Amino acid sequence: MTNVPAAVLDSLQGLAFGDAFGDRWFGILRRQGRAALDARTPPPEPLWRWTDDTAQAVVLVRELAEGGGIVDQDRLALSFAAAYAEDTHRGYGASMHDVLRRIQAGEPWNEVVAGQFGGQGSWGNGAAMRAAPLGAWHSGDLDEAAEQAARQSAVSHHHPEAVTGAVAVALAAALAARSRGGPAPARPDFLRAVAERLPDSDVRSGVRIAARMPEHTSVRHAAEVLGSGYRMSGPDTVPYALWCAAGHLDDLHETLWVTVGGRGDIDTTCAVAGGVVAARTGVDGLPPAWHTAREPLPPLDTREGEHASS
Repeated sequence: MTNVPAAVLDSLQGLAFGDAFGDRWFGILRRQGRAALDARTPPPEPLWRWTDDTAQAVVLVRELAEGGGIVDQDRLALSFAAAYAEDTHRGYGASMHDVLRRIQAGEPWNEVVAGQFGGQGSWGNGAAMRAAPLGAWHSGDLDEAAEQAARQSAVSHHHPEAVTGAVAVALAAALAARSRGGPAPARPDFLRAVAERLPDSDVRSGVRIAARMPEHTSVRHAAEVLGSGYRMSGPDTVPYALWCAAGHLDDLHETLWVTVGGRGDIDTTCAVAGGVVAARTGVDGLPPAWHTAREPLPPLDTREGEHASS
């Protein structure tokens, strides 16, 4: 298996922290409202269990390692389905249960995916939630980052908005990774750099709106304007998550607290933001208690387990 670049491992870890941290807040907010969130009281530990966001990101990083950074769509689709069959209780969306079961049963992935939602395909945020480590892998070539992000998206999400959402996240992570060791780009510049490489779409419009928001914009207002994943679509998830990430590129801890404040599809917005920022910062800046609380990742090299980490 090809060695996995450090920025990719960092991005995957940041994604998993965001996913597990965000997922804990659904129950807390139902029970306590915003009181615990406003007080920034961390979720009780252990166990911060990650969801399908991380499960699929691990599969994707394994595929990149196997293919030297190139996505083999047939192999990736089967790997997603196999991971699902091993553990179906990771919070997969209703349409993904159907897609992955049918792929596991032997149906061609491209026919299954293209037939979703009356032939439109899913425009959900599932392709975007796992894309940050791929962007970190291709930080030296933004065109390749966009191409491979689109390829991995297509095996589960056929709709152009879902594909564009994944491309946007990959580009953001690539830009974050290539800025390691240097000054962080300003939020508007960072978001514009992402938007200018996207096709005409609702996702691009959302990222451009995010780039124009005044510096004093509150998290609640940003979530109201951009959407924070309540519809679980690419357009109402990705612009908000990237706005959160772009404002705190040097501070993963702050990024996750800010992102969860928008509520919505919290595990996914935090997974996206965490994966982008950690591609630049790594995860060492997170409190030690968080490292203890979060469920460990499975090994990336299933033959040797050499990349298993906490």
